[in-house]
Amino acid sequence: MGLTTVADDEVATVVTTLEMTRRPPLRPLPASPLRLVAWPAPSPQRYRMLFGRIGTPWLWYSRLVMDEAALVAIIHDADVAVHAVTDAQGIEIGLLELDYRTPGACEIAYFGLVPDLAGRGHGRWLMAEALTRAWRKGIERVWVHTCTLDHPRALGFYRAQGFVAIKRTLETFTDPRVLGVLPADAAPQIPYLASRR
Repeated sequence: MGLTTVADDEVATVVTTLEMTRRPPLRPLPASPLRLVAWPAPSPQRYRMLFGRIGTPWLWYSRLVMDEAALVAIIHDADVAVHAVTDAQGIEIGLLELDYRTPGACEIAYFGLVPDLAGRGHGRWLMAEALTRAWRKGIERVWVHTCTLDHPRALGFYRAQGFVAIKRTLETFTDPRVLGVLPADAAPQIPYLASRR
């Protein structure tokens, strides 16, 4: 057993990949006052704003720094279905992105709600909506990944929904707070070691 040092300006995480290879049994959709709205061809600015509102506490930043043409190529692709979760006032408070670009598979690429909604049962509703859409004709595998930087209950949540863990990988990357992509006080549960310099 050994420890690997991670530079102060980097973050390390364990990524777990999970999958379903059979459609889960039908069950009633959990009640929710929220709505899931198809978001065809969202503007990069609007998409990034929602992405940041949801992901900043977990250091999501990849789509914030992605070249705009590359981002548009993904979120406007006919085989990528982007949905916004809206509240009763129509305010966007969640994101579901389903990626069908690999034949026979659907990746739940992004799945999240603003932090204020954690622990209120809305995640179960959103996952039921996600699985209803993911398992369309020709799909043989639905998969998702989570990491140790995500909400501490994320892995257990996915497993409770019927996903099975199939792989773990280690990922290191420059801390987005060091890059100035996210504020220094983002994700206070993840130590910001570069501030010691």
